[in-house]
Amino acid sequence: MKKPALALLALFAGLAAGAGQAKSLRESNEEMFRLMQQVRGVTDAQMARIRKIFAGSSRIGQGNPAVTRHPMTPEQAQARLPAPAYQYYRNPRFERICGRKYMAPLYDPATERPEDAKACVDMFEYPNVPLAYPVTWVTAREAALLCFAEGKRLGDAHEWEGASAGALLEPDYQFGLSHSAMRAWHNRRWASTSDTYSIGRWRDGVCATGSRKTPGCNGGSFAGCGSNTYPSGAFPACKSPLGVYDIDGNVAEHMNLPMAPDQMASRGSKTLGVTEMKGSWFIWDTVHAHPFWSRWRAPFWHGTRVMSPASHSNYHLGFRCFISLD
Repeated sequence: MKKPALALLALFAGLAAGAGQAKSLRESNEEMFRLMQQVRGVTDAQMARIRKIFAGSSRIGQGNPAVTRHPMTPEQAQARLPAPAYQYYRNPRFERICGRKYMAPLYDPATERPEDAKACVDMFEYPNVPLAYPVTWVTAREAALLCFAEGKRLGDAHEWEGASAGALLEPDYQFGLSHSAMRAWHNRRWASTSDTYSIGRWRDGVCATGSRKTPGCNGGSFAGCGSNTYPSGAFPACKSPLGVYDIDGNVAEHMNLPMAPDQMASRGSKTLGVTEMKGSWFIWDTVHAHPFWSRWRAPFWHGTRVMSPASHSNYHLGFRCFISLD
């Protein structure tokens, strides 16, 4: 095994060994930043921008260390895989198409090849590192800025839905309608696919959905509710047909819902539309809190403009990034 591979194995082992030790949020974030650079190749300039965004919050990270109790360590997750995680999840074909590690091309397999993709999506929830815990307590605005920091972006709702369902289709937004009317139109259109998830038919135990809420979690406070997530990629069968992992389970995800053509992230907008929260989260095997399926549009929960400083954050809400291809 090459020396860089051994070094990364030692890094994962070190994180696992320290998983039971009390760490501050800052210390946990520093470990995560180190992984992002060593495993994913985030540059120093990108990391400087990322650090600045994290420094503006007292909560962004992988959960409040005082109350978060992850049900699985990175070491335990690695034992479930047949090869080192950073290697197991590498896809040379995807990397040639997307130009980045751990990203998957978005396309319609019925009419296109992966090489025809015009966009790619992170294979894992941010920080998009295999076996790292997802970032939570991040607002939609912060999520968008963190994606921008790496030359990426948030995804539009139809892109997330395509990544989950296994086919990126043309946008179908009914611009000019209210949010509720647009949502109702969309969900009626796709009602026949209401039993389709990223893993096909829903089955408990396939995705990172078997964790528990913190005892006494009082509805969403930082002090009382832990982000009791699993390491990303700990469930290798939790994969969409396009090769996107944990799109169900672990954390729900911020997305951009454009209300007008000039708010589409996929068309280069940085003003963006309104918030859309996608998918299920880490307790879903026991608490089915609301309906959801791959192409389902949610109510306007905690709704704001994506770039509003008042956009929502909580203990089970994260995000993943997308890129547009030339």
